[in-house]
Order: sequence, then C-alpha cells, then structure tokens
Amino acid sequence: MRIVRATATALTALLAAGTASVVAGRLASDAALKAPPGRPLPTEPRLTVHRATAGQITLTRDLATLRPGTYGLAGDGSHAVVGPVVEAAAHTADTVVRRLERVTHGTLAPGDAVWLTPSVYAGDPRTALGLDHEDVDVPGDLGPLPAWFVPGHRNTWVIAVHGLGATREQALNVMGFLHRRRLPVLALAYRGDPGAPRSPDGLNHLGGTEWRDVEAAIRYAVRRGAHRVVLLGWSTGATMALRAAEHSAVRDRVAGLVLDSPVLSWEATLRALARARHTPQPLLPLAVRAAQGRVGLHAGRVPEIADPDRLRVPTLIVHGPQDQVAPWEFSRRLARRRADLVALHTVDDAPHAAMWNADPAEYEERLRRFLTPLM
Repeated sequence: MRIVRATATALTALLAAGTASVVAGRLASDAALKAPPGRPLPTEPRLTVHRATAGQITLTRDLATLRPGTYGLAGDGSHAVVGPVVEAAAHTADTVVRRLERVTHGTLAPGDAVWLTPSVYAGDPRTALGLDHEDVDVPGDLGPLPAWFVPGHRNTWVIAVHGLGATREQALNVMGFLHRRRLPVLALAYRGDPGAPRSPDGLNHLGGTEWRDVEAAIRYAVRRGAHRVVLLGWSTGATMALRAAEHSAVRDRVAGLVLDSPVLSWEATLRALARARHTPQPLLPLAVRAAQGRVGLHAGRVPEIADPDRLRVPTLIVHGPQDQVAPWEFSRRLARRRADLVALHTVDDAPHAAMWNADPAEYEERLRRFLTPLM
C-alpha cells in the first residue's frame, strides 16, 4: 500500500512539474508573441530620471545611456529626444548626463521611469515633420490597415514597415530624408497595431502571417500609380519584407529591400527575448516549443526566413553586432552567401532597430547610395 501511495505521489509531482514547465514555457514565449506596440522590449532597461533642466537630463548610468547618437526617451505619458552624452557635465558615479534636445509631450521629473527608444519623432508626418500626408486605409486580409501616405513625384514608392515593440512612428526617422528625394512613402500599421485588426489568435507571428499585410500595401501602391516599390523594414518588419519579396503574388513589383536589424532566426530572437525576461536557461527550449505550437513556427517547415537562393532583388542590410534581439551573425551569413545582391553595413554601439540613431547622417548616406539606382 505504501508503494502505491509513494508511486501516486511521485506521479502527481511529475505531472505538476510538467504542467508548471508548460505554463512557464508559454509565459516565456509571450515576450515575443505578445510584444505590445509602442512598449519597450524586455532587452531595453528601465531608467530613472534624476534631474531634467533646460538642455540636459540626468539618467541612470547604464550601457544603454552611454550609447552614442540620438534617441527618443519615452515614459508613461511623455516623450522627449536625447542627444549625446555631455562628458563635461557634473554627475555621480551611478548617473549619466545627456543633452536634452526637446520634450515632445508630457513632462520629465525626478523619479520618472523612462526608457530609450529608436523613435525620435512622435505624432504623424504633419505634426512631427511638417509634411503633408494622407491618412489612408489599405485593404488587408483581416480588414482595413491604417497607413500614412506622404506623396512624392517618383513612381518608385517606399513602403515602410516597423518592427517589434514599435509603431509606424518608427518610419518618421527617415521620412524627411525620403521626402527630400521625392519618393512617395507609405508607412503601414499592420495586424495587431493600434487601429488595425488583430490576428485571429491575438499573437505576433514574427512576420509569418503579417507579411500578407505588406503584400496588401504593395497592391495598394500599384493601384495608386506605383510602378515598383522598395520595402524598408525594421526588425520583424524586415522579416515581413523578405517574406513578401519571396512569396507575394505581386513580388515582381519589388525593386529592392532595405532591412534594418532583420529577424532572420525566429528561434534565436524568441530565446533572446525570453532570456531578457529572466527565463531560466532550462526553460528556453520550452519557450521555443510553446511558440511552435501556438503560431506554427516550425523549423522543419520554415528552415530559413531568408532563403539565399530565392533572393531576387538588391538588398541593403543595416545591422550591428550589439543587437541583443536579432543576432547580427545571421545578417553577415546572408550577405556572404549572396554577395551579388546583398550589401551589409555594420553599425557598432547600437541596439536592436536603432541603426539610424547611432549616426543618422551615415545611415542616410548609405540609404541614398542604395536607393539612387532604384528611383
């Protein structure tokens, strides 16, 4: 009788442990599959405002606050823009002083919790940049997709697609540059974004289904007079661009790809985001399996997001070795395997999807060289 009871107790403990592991894996996979637009990814540290004065802001000292370049500084109800570190400014051992370029909205006070974001501009093209634009709806599979259309005189359009944790405001960083080159720009909100329809399961598929919204944007551009398009994507937006260029029925209209910090291995990205949520190492495989079961990201069916043998158009990849979300090595590998089509511009000291922020002038020059033959 004691043996039976002991066996039953052990089985119950094993079942409980197994159930707990499954639940833990599911929760860990949420870091990628439920990343809310406009909120920081778990890899981005939360910072504290220590002091804010005219022209300067003192923040928690962290590798993030020591990054070179220009960034948005977001909080709950606030947005500002910070420039380089002010080396000569007085500070304590645990703080950093950066130049405070402007406060877009809200206020910054000591004790406020904030985070750095690649999105330097907030609002829409008119309020943020003074650019005339149309608010348009792109007909998508799941319903209308809100988009900003900034007109231009050329018949090559740029379709801009944001990535994880961002909104279409991310495209505002380069919209002024593109407008000065007279390129029409369509900045898309896709499934799961504010104002756009949700995926049926409410999850982010890391581009696996969202690419169809990029296809819808290509069709819309063609109906509006575009002869061809360049797809410009960040993070999973780059993944969507790649998939559309490979699988879309209108892929012949795609003249080129610009991929900023592309997610080329969904498994590596999912592990990175789960790890940033302090998921124990033994549970990371469970997070991957949970994602496979929830959204069908099965490695056997999709061995590579970017099949080098099926890449058909000129491609510019802008990526950095310090990316903690989408490993740079996958971009380097793709560039090596398709050196005939792919140019890789490596950016040091920049986090995920913030290659422009590290050096806007250099980024735009690389973009200019790439786009000129495609205009």
